[in-house]
Amino acid sequence: MDVALSGDQVAAVETAGTYPATGEPDELDLTGHVLLTAPAEPHAHLDKALSWDLIRPPMGDLESAIHAWREYSGVMTTESILERARRAALLLLRNGTTAVRSHVDMLSGPEPMRGVRALVALREELAGLMDLQLVALAAPDTPDAVVHEALDLGVDLVGGAAHLAPEPLAEVDRLLRIAEARGVGTDLHTDESLTCEPTLGHYARSVVGWPAGRIRSAGHCVRQGTLTGPALAETVEAVRAADVGIISLPITNLYLQGWADPASTPRGLTALRAFLDAGVRVAAGADNVRDPFNPVGRSDALETASLLVTAGHLTLDEAYEAVSATGRSVLGLPAAGAVVGARADFLVVAGADLGDVVANAPANRFVVHRGRLVARSTATHEVAVPTGAGTPGRSSA
Repeated sequence: MDVALSGDQVAAVETAGTYPATGEPDELDLTGHVLLTAPAEPHAHLDKALSWDLIRPPMGDLESAIHAWREYSGVMTTESILERARRAALLLLRNGTTAVRSHVDMLSGPEPMRGVRALVALREELAGLMDLQLVALAAPDTPDAVVHEALDLGVDLVGGAAHLAPEPLAEVDRLLRIAEARGVGTDLHTDESLTCEPTLGHYARSVVGWPAGRIRSAGHCVRQGTLTGPALAETVEAVRAADVGIISLPITNLYLQGWADPASTPRGLTALRAFLDAGVRVAAGADNVRDPFNPVGRSDALETASLLVTAGHLTLDEAYEAVSATGRSVLGLPAAGAVVGARADFLVVAGADLGDVVANAPANRFVVHRGRLVARSTATHEVAVPTGAGTPGRSSA
């Protein structure tokens, strides 16, 4: 197909050859490439990203990761957080992600806003390259006043991890009260455990009357992957009725969950199929990248999509939808992709079709944000091949 852009929108989608090649600088010949709606990362931790080598934490479960991070956080400066966050955001952009929602800790110690100030500065720095949305990640012991301060500094949403609190349902209520007092949305870390008291249903029922445009989403939802029968059905229906967006985070939850179960280790994912079949918006992201919560990760939505297929048993189309169009929906962004009137945000990858692209994650890519080319990557491969005469030759691609 030929796709014509006008400003930051798609103006036309026509049969290939409708617009003859002109060689103009704003024209891209994408022969041999797949044109995809640009990914959206709905759940990142840019303030933590790329800190694994600095911390050298022991490998382990969620509790050990939290402990390692809190021990290290006392020595971080606003400048050091900003430097790592910038590198992490540009890795995402290079790989095709043009919209990111990042949680940010209010750190312990005399300057709790170090991370907040760093990510607010990063959002300003990257304006025009990507959409960056921020969530105040309140710990159970974070005072209300500190969350309000983060919102005053420009953070967009209220977040937290109620399942870590002594009284999880009361913590959900506290976070929602702050959000309602400020007229902002919420994105909660929800039920990030295989055995915790479920809070997702309570969360959903509490926001069912919120205005349609106010964001409400739930990340992780690991506990729901262990539920069956009426317990799961009731939660799924509550989520559907409240239009809460569910955010699955396969790479981090596959790493953090199940350490206590060396045999028949559970997958640590949410109830993907049950939510999808009920019509719930299911997005997916990478969560942590190379920090105490996940020592690996490529900052590539195609990696997340691949894991949704192998570990979550989604189809290729469902998996890519979760990391792109539904991710944008959960972030409250306009629809994007090759549809007239949609936002011109694209990931273009060398390959034959979606399966080829998800399987091989080729490095040759173009990234378009709001009608502007913001990243281009190329790779050269040289592999020795037999010549038939006993002397190796060389093949380049």
